[in-house]
Amino acid sequence: MALILASGSPRRRELMSLITPDYTVITSEVDETKIAADTPAHLAKALATAKACAVAEEHSNEIVCGFDTVVECEGEVFGKPKDEADALRMLRALSGREHRVHTGVCICCGRRAAATVETTIVHFSPIDEADLLAYVRTPEPYDKAGAYAIQGHAALWCAGIEGCYYNIMGLPVHRTAQLLREFQ
Repeated sequence: MALILASGSPRRRELMSLITPDYTVITSEVDETKIAADTPAHLAKALATAKACAVAEEHSNEIVCGFDTVVECEGEVFGKPKDEADALRMLRALSGREHRVHTGVCICCGRRAAATVETTIVHFSPIDEADLLAYVRTPEPYDKAGAYAIQGHAALWCAGIEGCYYNIMGLPVHRTAQLLREFQ
C-alpha cells in the first residue's frame, strides 16, 4: 500500500523520511480560511484532517498523512505571517514568553481515519529588537507558523522546550510513526 504525504513543506518531507523513504507528495487544495474550531489545538487537528481527507478522496486505496501546525500565544493563533509587520507582531508577542505549538496529525485510508494533536511548549528568551528586525528581513519566517524556524535562527531564542522537538518543525515523528502502525 502506498503512502502519501499531503504537504508540500520541505521540513515535513525531511521528517517523513525519518519514518520511511517510501512516500509520495500530493498537496491538498483545502481553503484553510473556511475551517474553524473552539481551541487552537482543535484547529490544528481540524486542518490536518481536512487536508488528509481531501487527498484521500482521490486516492482511496492509499494511506494519506495530513498535518497542520499552529502556534498559540495566550489563546491567540499565529499561523504563517502575511508580511513583515505581521511577522514582527508575532515575534514580539513570543519574545520572553512561553507559547504552545500544536500540530494536528491525520492518517486516512479509504473510509478509515485517525487524528490526533501533539502539543509542545516552547520557552523564548527576550529577543533583541535589532535581531528581530534583521530576522524578518530574511526569507526564514514567512512560511512558518509563528513566524519562526526552531531549526534555524530562532534556535538562538529558544531557552527550552517541553515535548517533541520535531513537532515544532511541523511533524511529530514519534506520534506519526505510532499512528501509521495502526494502518499497516
